[in-house]
Amino acid sequence: MLERRPSYDDLIDHLVRSTALQRGEAARVVLDVLAYFDETTEEFVRRRHREMQSGGSTNAEIFERIAAELPHRAVAPPALSLRQLRRIVYG
Repeated sequence: MLERRPSYDDLIDHLVRSTALQRGEAARVVLDVLAYFDETTEEFVRRRHREMQSGGSTNAEIFERIAAELPHRAVAPPALSLRQLRRIVYG
């Protein structure tokens, strides 16, 4: 059975008309935005931990910052303790 994927052609067309983006660039932007909003809380925590760790931050700084960022996500998850954040990263 073929998987049915939604078409975002109207949104891509709108971006092409209203910005300087070419069609391929607009399609990539749409897919990037969808991927961003599709990211689970766990994926977000792991990604942000990797990003900040590679930037030289300590775990104490990282988990405090992630805890502060989570409520500002488009669909905010329930409040997570620093311990819960550590468990997401380290199991």
